[in-house]
Amino acid sequence: MEFYTPQDVAKLIGVSPNRVRQLVNDGKLLALPGSGRSKIPVDVIQDGEVLRHLPGLLTLLHDGGFSDQEAFDWLFREDESLPGTPIQALRDDRHTEVTRRAQALAF
Repeated sequence: MEFYTPQDVAKLIGVSPNRVRQLVNDGKLLALPGSGRSKIPVDVIQDGEVLRHLPGLLTLLHDGGFSDQEAFDWLFREDESLPGTPIQALRDDRHTEVTRRAQALAF
């Protein structure tokens, strides 16, 4: 898996590195748990933006009782029924399928 630093993401999405860190802290952007919020997966940025439905999905997972690590693991784990990973499905604009699965897991 490849990662960006907050500085890399800041350049890509046109904000300051502090704003990127705040997005991670607010649960609107995903960072590798245990990395001190400094490793942001390349797959969560697309076309110069945070994946459109990622913030809402992260909120759904956390509200459903997922820890940061569990949410990260779920998003990057292969799911044969999608197929692929939930994060890839988000990148492919299949967010409805991912959201349904997250809702079923969370409740």
